[in-house]
Amino acid sequence: MLPTKHEQILQYIEGLEVGHKISVRQISKALGVSDGTAYRAIKEAEMKGLVNTIERVGTVRIEKKQRSDIERLTFAEVVNIIDGTVLGGKGGLHKTLNRFVIGAMKLEAMMRYVEPGNLLIVGNRDNVHRISLERGAAVLITGGFDATDKVKQLADELKLPVISSSYDTFTVAAMINRAIYDRLIKKEILLVEDMLAKKHTPAYLRAGETIARFHELVRETAHSRYPVIDESERVVGMVTAKDVMGFAPEERIEKAMTKNPIMVTPKTSLASAAHEMVWEGIELLPVVSDQRRLLGVISRQDVIKSLQYMQKQPQVGETIQELSFRGFEETVDRHGQTVFRGQVTPQMTDSLGTLSTGVCTSLITEAALRMLRRLRRGDLAVQNMTLYTLKPIQLESVVEIRPRILDLGRKQAKMDIEMTFDNQVVAKALLTAHTIDR
Repeated sequence: MLPTKHEQILQYIEGLEVGHKISVRQISKALGVSDGTAYRAIKEAEMKGLVNTIERVGTVRIEKKQRSDIERLTFAEVVNIIDGTVLGGKGGLHKTLNRFVIGAMKLEAMMRYVEPGNLLIVGNRDNVHRISLERGAAVLITGGFDATDKVKQLADELKLPVISSSYDTFTVAAMINRAIYDRLIKKEILLVEDMLAKKHTPAYLRAGETIARFHELVRETAHSRYPVIDESERVVGMVTAKDVMGFAPEERIEKAMTKNPIMVTPKTSLASAAHEMVWEGIELLPVVSDQRRLLGVISRQDVIKSLQYMQKQPQVGETIQELSFRGFEETVDRHGQTVFRGQVTPQMTDSLGTLSTGVCTSLITEAALRMLRRLRRGDLAVQNMTLYTLKPIQLESVVEIRPRILDLGRKQAKMDIEMTFDNQVVAKALLTAHTIDR
């Protein structure tokens, strides 16, 4: 079946050269589609990382980054992060910066650190702007200052952006650092697309085919589960060897298949897909596009292997939950019970100066999961938690958290967690976690 207009536009955008500017009007004219259709496709292309929209510049085709390079920013993304203005070198906005250098030293010392692919953050020092561009580095001018016409012309010739921001040097550096740090956390979160085999067409059946064709496919592929698609190539079911038992060879697949199967998209987190597969007892999940077109399949075994591999990778960023727990140390009390002890810092409090309910929940959850991870080699998902706060916990109080396992099954764990201050229980929780074996 021919691709839809929406899919045609995405294919067209993907085929453009990196750095090419696009617009709604240009696409609607080139492909003969309405402005609304072109606009929706451009927005999806932006979500997929194919294009980037920069204020006062337009929408530019950029190189889609691999997950391994997710922490690296393009100059176009830097412009958006710092609310900057592009003074010159717009042709290089799609390029990726390797690192940024703060120009808070003498010229001779500064140039030792300026290399091709860098971004030099500096004030209104015209000579520094020029030399930086000549060395292959882009320039970010802080304080809202302008660049000379010669610098702008040089930037256009070399296709190296010169960007101006009204923020000071410390603020822009902090904003860029924050953006990189957020990406590092995202890098830890495996998505279905990270494990989906590229350029691999999965084996599938059509709803109108016969049970005999199912048995043929089993002999060809040695598999026993297949997605089923309709005339429009959209996934409408799943069929397994168990489903076809008792059906005559000439009967149609649609009679034996399981209709409306659970499906995932490339952007579904792998942990979520694994939880769904374990919870529903599913061995194979179809991966579909937004139009429910079949893109591939993932098996439970593949998911578990990918999660296991990710667990072996070094930590690259901490979530808020992990940061909240950073000041807590683990000890064992005189009864041999695990205790997590830490102090309530100003960042943990609410407007009244007491430990906020959200942070209290995070601390208790993290303590429970840390204890469970020692007993279970697998990923854990909290299914539900009931929290009772008995007394307000003041700023700078040293609290102790004692997680205790009530029931530990093959797939589930139930826990009772107490938070105490000065030997008095100040918060108590009941938590149920679901384990994903690896």
